[in-house]
This record gives sequence, C-alpha cells and structure tokens, in this order.
Amino acid sequence: MSSPVATADVQAAAAAPVATSAAPAAAANPLSLEQQQLIAAAQAQAAQAAHFAPVPAAAPTASASLYVGELDPSVNEAMLFEMFNSVGPVASIRVCRDAVTRRSLGYAYVNFHNVVDGERALETLNYTLIKNRACRIMWSQRDPALRKTGTGNIFIKNLDASIDNKALHDTFSAFGNILSCNVATEEGQSKGYGFVHYETHEAAENAIKHVNGMLLNDKKVYVGHHIAKKERQSKVEEMKANFTNVYIKNLDPEVTQEEVEALFTKFGPVTSCVVSTDENGRSKGFGFINFENHEDAKRAVDELHDSEYKEKKLFVTRAQKKGEREEELKKQYEQQKMEKLNKYQGVNLYVKNLDDEIDDEKLRQEFSVYGVITSAKVMRDEKPIEGEESAKGASKGFGFVCFSSPDEATKAVTEMNGRMIGSKPIYVALAQRKEVRKSQLEAQMAQRSQIRMQQMPGQMPGGMYPPQLFYPGPGGFPPQGRGMVYPGQAGMVPRPRWVNPNQPQQMHPGAPMPGYPMGQGFPPMGQGRPRGQGPRSQSQRGGAAGQQGRPQGIPQQGPAGAPRGAPGAG
Repeated sequence: MSSPVATADVQAAAAAPVATSAAPAAAANPLSLEQQQLIAAAQAQAAQAAHFAPVPAAAPTASASLYVGELDPSVNEAMLFEMFNSVGPVASIRVCRDAVTRRSLGYAYVNFHNVVDGERALETLNYTLIKNRACRIMWSQRDPALRKTGTGNIFIKNLDASIDNKALHDTFSAFGNILSCNVATEEGQSKGYGFVHYETHEAAENAIKHVNGMLLNDKKVYVGHHIAKKERQSKVEEMKANFTNVYIKNLDPEVTQEEVEALFTKFGPVTSCVVSTDENGRSKGFGFINFENHEDAKRAVDELHDSEYKEKKLFVTRAQKKGEREEELKKQYEQQKMEKLNKYQGVNLYVKNLDDEIDDEKLRQEFSVYGVITSAKVMRDEKPIEGEESAKGASKGFGFVCFSSPDEATKAVTEMNGRMIGSKPIYVALAQRKEVRKSQLEAQMAQRSQIRMQQMPGQMPGGMYPPQLFYPGPGGFPPQGRGMVYPGQAGMVPRPRWVNPNQPQQMHPGAPMPGYPMGQGFPPMGQGRPRGQGPRSQSQRGGAAGQQGRPQGIPQQGPAGAPRGAPGAG
C-alpha cells in the first residue's frame, strides 16, 4: 500500500531542523580561549584514561535479536529462516507458541550473529508479505519497563482506514529513527489510531509539531504524546468526580429546548443546553445540559433523576463520551454473560445418542425422578421434516437438561449415563462451555502429537517402550520376511494370517493353535530336535517325513501353492 500523501510540508518539516542546526556551528564560540584549552585538556585526559582502562572479561555484546510480529498462525521457523537467511547468517529462530495447544501466538524472534545483519534485515524485510500478511519487524526489547516507557512514544488518531503499518512508518520515518510502529486493528480492520515509538524524545516532538492537524489521505489527524493507561484512567476518574455535563433522556417529544433549560437553570448557571432533534425538527427525547460548576451539576442529577416531568419519568445522569459508554456497555455485557454461565455451572447436563422419537417432554420425564428440572431441550434441525404436519425439524440426537441444584444434576449423571432409553444407551455428562471443550480438545491433540513425535525412530532412546527386538525361545525363530514379532494381547486367540480354504482346521487336545508358516528347513516352534542329537539323514529331510512335522492347516510351501506375501512365495 502506498504511503499517505501528507502534503509537501512533511518532508520540508523533517529537513528544516537539519538545515537550521548547522547555523549555530558557524557562529562565534561564546567561550574564551583559556576555557576552550581547559576543556580540551580534560577531554584528552579522559580519552587516555579510557584507553588504558581494563576491559571487563564478560563485556556484553550489542543485541542482534529482532522481533517479528503480525505473523500468520501457519508461519513456522523454516519459512522465517529461508527469508532472513538471505540477508545474513541466522543464529537461531523461535516462533512463540501456546504452551498447551502449541498454536502460534503470531510473533517470533530472529537472532543474527552480528548487529550489521540485523540492521540490514530490519531495513530490507520490514513489512514484507508472509502468507499475504505484512510482517512487522523491530529490535527485540526483553525488558517490559523499557518497552512501555513513554519516552519518544506518540499517539496518532483519526487515521484513514487505508493507512496500514507500512504507510504510517513511511510517513513518520522522516522525523527520526523509529523503534516500533503499529496501527491498531480489530479483525483485520483499522481502528483509526496508531502508535509510533521514536528512538529520541526530540524526534517525537518534531513529529508532533509538524504533523498534528495535517491532512493524511484527506483526513485531519491528531498527533500527541502517548499517555500511559494508568494516567488515562486516573484522568477519567478525575473527570467523573468533577463532571459538569449532564445527560437527560425520556423527555416528552413536545418538550422544547427552552423548557429543558428552564428546568435545570434553577440548580445553577447553565453554559449550554441542547435537545437532539431529527431532520424534521422533532425532539428525539434526549439532550445535554452543561453547568458552570460541578456542584450544581451533581445537585441537578440527584434531584431530577427518576422524577416526573409532564407525565414522563426522567433519566438524568452524568454525560459520557462515546468510547466511555461503549466500554461500560461492554463490561456490563461480559458481567451478565459470566453471571449466566455461573448460574448454570454444575446443573446443566449434556445428553447425546438419543432416539429420533424422543422429544422435549419425553426427555423431561426420563430425568424428572432425580430432581426439579428447570429446562429440557432436544436440539433439532431448523428445516422441518418433509411430508409431516409437525413444524419440528429432525432430532440431532442430543439435548440438554438443566436441574435446580448441582446435587440433583450429579445424581442424574451417575444414574442415567449408559442407561437404555428406547433402543440406544444414552451418554450423560455435565455440559461444558464451547471455549472449555475447544481448549481440552486442542490439549488432547497436542499431547497425542507429542507422543507420536516421541515414538518416531531416533527421537526416543530408551523412552516409554522397550527396544523393539525379538528374543526367540528354545527352537523358536521369527517368521521369514515378517519383521518384528510382538506378544498377543490378553484375551485374544492367536490365528493364522491365512488358511487353506480347501483343508479344514483340525484341533487336538493339548495341541497348540496353528501359527505362522516356518521357512524352509525350520521345524515348528516347540518341536525342535533334542540337544545333542545328530542331524537327520537326507531321506528324513524330504518326502513324507518332512510333511509329518507340519501343523494341521498349513499348506505345502513353495512357489506353486504359497499365497501372495507368504514365505517362499516368489
């Protein structure tokens, strides 16, 4: 996005201090010759002392760490390495992630071996698009006290929606070195204000002096020093305590502005009175009255609030700014939301695997024996079932039952979970908020992913599982071509992986179940020749003698009869 046109005065204003700063250098030095000689001698002595001073063994080096923000959640270390390593050798990269879900927090730290490469990356890569999002790069400052200092920090408001981080940076970089620059956004849209943090207080003063009140993209902007949140809150509290502006609503539409002013004038001198009207001049039923002093305004609020005027009950209170009202309404909404959630905490049950025939009344009847039910609801599709007169949609198979006390809900969970209702066993548990369920699922997925990573070859030496090796028993050998062998699970009967469909399985009392076919020349497991006995003769190795040792159900091995994948198959 191109930089906003801030009129031709911006560049001229930035260059003006440079042109004028050279003027004093040409003027005569106000110090005498003797004073200048004394200063020069002191400087030479200080330089000599610094030259011979011992250098500390652990002298800290300049930081070459960069902060990279505004990152897409899918950006990883490999992407950043490919981007930053083109500028200079990268020492390390770390994308900051949530400790539980391992999801990216949207920012990272890139460390170079030297400051020169860091400066080059800051100059060339700042606001580069990564995954269609412009990244924001600045020097890393780990000390939060230094990050939040107000020195050199300015606030800009009434920004055009088209001005982004890069456009703001390009406009204000003319006045000095910028440490950070940010336009406040919500869901990707500009909030109309931003912050620029300069390296020096003088640069911030220069920017305020020349840009405040200037047009940026045809909008007049306000530029001033950034005020810390605590200071802003203290000022707001002070304004609340010493208000002079009063808001009144629920006025009769026939009441005129003169009548409202006369109503409030009896409490003290009024500087202004306005009743809001529509385009036809008809009263909207509210207005504002400003007093000369706070005491008169407070007395008017105390006496007129909830009083009747022309058969209307008035609402009179301290006037609030738009932002203050929005913040207060937001707090009220959050408070009501939390109260509602806490109200149903531990008493609301989630029921799933319901039959399609179960409705709200049937669900209530099934659970009513465990306590007083305040609500029972089966969730349904919005679209009604076709071909039926009922306006209800098809059941989604789950619902909610809310009890009046946690004890009743707990008893219902214990008794009803797994019980058959209709033709299905239902699942019953305490209902959880969507945010809680989501965080639990993410934690489970992250844990499974971590376990899978640990189980990968070469990443878990001696951990969790024993080495996957096979130790054969007496006369036992692993099946040919089948890799590792693991013991069967308890309660599972071992079966051959393939059988001859034309040869029935025959069992003998005490005989083992048929197992895997052995390779050529190996006896079945447990039927090896006794130790010390010599090798069999050639006649014993072939023909019928070779067939007697083969278990029932195992066909003749060889290329002709072997199934695909079996030992001996070609």
